[in-house]
Amino acid sequence: MTETSSQCDNMFGSKSYQSHARKALPILVRQAESRQPIYYEALAAELGMPNPRNLNYVLGSIGTTLDELSRKQGWSDIPHIQSLVINQHRRLPGQGFEAFLSDRMGEYRKLSLAMKRAYLDAYWHEVYAYPYWGDVIEACGLAPATSKARDIVDRAKTGRGGGGGEGEEHRRLKDRIVVNPGLIDLPLTARATKEAPLPSGDRIDVLFKSLRRLIAVEVKSSVSNDIDLTRGLFQCVKYRAVMEAERGLTSSRYTSDVLLVVGRRFPPHLRTLQNSFGIKVIEIADLR
Repeated sequence: MTETSSQCDNMFGSKSYQSHARKALPILVRQAESRQPIYYEALAAELGMPNPRNLNYVLGSIGTTLDELSRKQGWSDIPHIQSLVINQHRRLPGQGFEAFLSDRMGEYRKLSLAMKRAYLDAYWHEVYAYPYWGDVIEACGLAPATSKARDIVDRAKTGRGGGGGEGEEHRRLKDRIVVNPGLIDLPLTARATKEAPLPSGDRIDVLFKSLRRLIAVEVKSSVSNDIDLTRGLFQCVKYRAVMEAERGLTSSRYTSDVLLVVGRRFPPHLRTLQNSFGIKVIEIADLR
């Protein structure tokens, strides 16, 4: 299988990485059902692991478990769901999973970065389409991952209880981002438009254009409560879908992305929702 998982036992033991593997597998199934990969750092944070590098053994243990389960149950090969965990910069899994892909396709290591991403994207479709993840979870004696944000989501749907809005703090944070795109890891040459319109009738707080990239930024200030942040995440999902629909309709050659910028510490219990949606969140101190 993989170089990492060859050094790992399955997840049914008392070692720390096995315990984390039992917690991680339902999270990865959630990501597969949401059709979203997850960064090493994001998964480590959700598992309460301070060092993302320690995920290598966790993911290897998951891979070993899936292989053993395939043989024991007589199922066809279960896709290696740990492929959904990727590096932020290269947007590829770690070297251990590369070894697995090299076994599957001998020329994988020789591919360019773009070709590796294309191959991985095709493999992810196998992961997303696999219809028996619920059976896998049950066979492992695990429960599905549940979001601690469920009650906040329900409250957000009522239209009541949000805090924040378009006040002075919101305007100040938005203006800071406009004049300093480096705060959100964009080049200083990126051109910003405030209240940029979308075909859906929505207006994006700040829209940046940089080379062939469009980056929509939803801004939530320090006074936004958890319900308002939850609505911000859903707003980002909407912006992303509308922007992609417009790009496809116009045959444009740019790429688009959406960020949520918050002027406070992002609540840990909303990380599950953030990861499920695949939305990048950037925390910026909202100076008064």
